[in-house]
Amino acid sequence: MKEYNACGVLFKRAGKVYDFLCDGFDIKVGDNVVVESDKGEDMARVCIAPRNISVPEEQVMKNILRVATEEDLRAKEQNLKDEPKAFEVCKKLSSDAGLDMKLLSAEYCLDRSKITFYFTSEGRVDFRQLVRDLARVFRTRIEMRQIGVRDATKMIGGFGLCGRELCCTNFLRRFDNISIKMAKNQNLIMNPNKISGVCGRLMCCLMFEKEQYGCEGCEGCEDGDIEYIELNDTLDGLIQQEENIINLSTDSNKDNHNGSRHNKHHKKH
Repeated sequence: MKEYNACGVLFKRAGKVYDFLCDGFDIKVGDNVVVESDKGEDMARVCIAPRNISVPEEQVMKNILRVATEEDLRAKEQNLKDEPKAFEVCKKLSSDAGLDMKLLSAEYCLDRSKITFYFTSEGRVDFRQLVRDLARVFRTRIEMRQIGVRDATKMIGGFGLCGRELCCTNFLRRFDNISIKMAKNQNLIMNPNKISGVCGRLMCCLMFEKEQYGCEGCEGCEDGDIEYIELNDTLDGLIQQEENIINLSTDSNKDNHNGSRHNKHHKKH
């Protein structure tokens, strides 16, 4: 194991925390920093102060490039303004090509050396011609990234049956395996409309009260499986950035006002 001085950063609200080397920088929680990500230079917000961490010998740690300057902040703001335009261009080109895909979002890296388009599809999509068309329009590298329905719902956002903002959008860092046995042990009605989330999968909040119902033996119920974001990470606009939001149809969930999954006192036993 190797010892490093690193700080934790977030790229998105309720996103995964990544550790970056911060030697030589006077960094505190809440600072904007520019880091070297897989997409290129990108901006992130410090959510964990510098501390010593141990990592495996073979793991390669990336560095914080600099504390964000005024120029970096202006570039980020301009990227956020241009992303909806890139989204519309890609949406039109994919529609003209007859591709069976649902475009979700477009993201520039800070230095605009790459644009990443996120989409969902039930099968594989041959988007090679689309990438060539986009490259001609934007004169930069293009990445098409297919994601699952749970990640798509987290990206889009929305409200659950309880009337509250989706847990995955608000504070859950990652998804865990949810078993139907959890719902059975909690004496819930086995109605798919009642125990399924907006994404169509079993609701993540079934995990929250598993210990109260003796669900330790359920699949995906291992201790420590679920990970939360620190409360301070969601307060005072720590991560404030405009995102492309697509209105999510809730026509199939017209009874959204019934039943709260976030308040155990309202649960029927």
